[in-house]
Parts: sequence; structure tokens; C-alpha cells
Amino acid sequence: MSAPVSPSVVPLTAVHADEVVAIYQAGIDEGNATFETTAPTWEEFDAAKLPGHRFAALDGAGRVLGWVAATKVSDRCAYAGVVEHSVYVHPDARGRGVASALLAALIDSTEEAGIWTIQSGIFPENAASLAVHARAGFRVIGTRERIGLHHGAWRDVALVERRSSRID
Repeated sequence: MSAPVSPSVVPLTAVHADEVVAIYQAGIDEGNATFETTAPTWEEFDAAKLPGHRFAALDGAGRVLGWVAATKVSDRCAYAGVVEHSVYVHPDARGRGVASALLAALIDSTEEAGIWTIQSGIFPENAASLAVHARAGFRVIGTRERIGLHHGAWRDVALVERRSSRID
């Protein structure tokens, strides 16, 4: 996957399942992506993610370079326009615009659906993720200190959000 990347972004479906789960696990194994220790099965992933707000970035051969997906934050009607997202990029495809393309697709789909806030929690040590989110219009709104144990150590999480400028 070292060739230059000009990803096409498509709706993420079961066709992409094996590669999506493998990329998720690669991010988990690196230690700065999530509190999770194992990737979910495709069935668990599919059930948890909102169908209209999940995308895969593909290379010219149709291989998955990365993915983005969102979940509802709450069933309460006051939070109907708020989602939480994750974005993961294959280690060999990083630094070439894949995450930016995926975030742009997510922003477009959520704004079209009337969603006014996209949020996520990012480990502060994950500088690349914080940077790509800042370029996509996200801002750090706070740090949840020592919010959870991860491999025996307390970890902080930076809470980031992007408010839609298209939704009043």
C-alpha cells in the first residue's frame, strides 16, 4: 500500500468487513487509538454504526485504506443531532490525505442529515489524529483526565467536536 494515494470514498458495507476489522485491530495494537483491546466482529461493528454515516477510502485496486463511522451519542431527543465518530487509517496509508477525505465525507453526510455536532475522544498522545481533526474544523473542548485504565495505566482523553455551520 505504499503507492501514492488518491482515495475514492464510498459507503462502507459488508464487502469491506475484513479489511475494516483488520485496520481497526492495527490501530488498537499501536496503543493510542482507543481503550478497546480487540476489534469487534463485523456483526458487532455493523450493528453499532449508523448506516448513513460510515465510509471507506479505497485505493485504485479497491483495497481499504481507512474508514470512518459514527454512532448515536444518546437516544434522548435533545441529542438527536449529535454523533460520535471514529476514523482509522491503514498504517501504510497514513499522512496522505486518507483521514481528511474520510472526515470530509462524514461531515457532508451528517450535515445533509441535519446533525449539528460530531464529537470524538482522542488520546492526547495521538498528535496526528488531533492535527487532522483540527484541519477538518474540530476543536478540543476539554480533557477528560484519567478517564479510564488502558493496559494498567490511567489515560486522559481530549474531547473534540465540530459544530456544523450549516445548521442553525
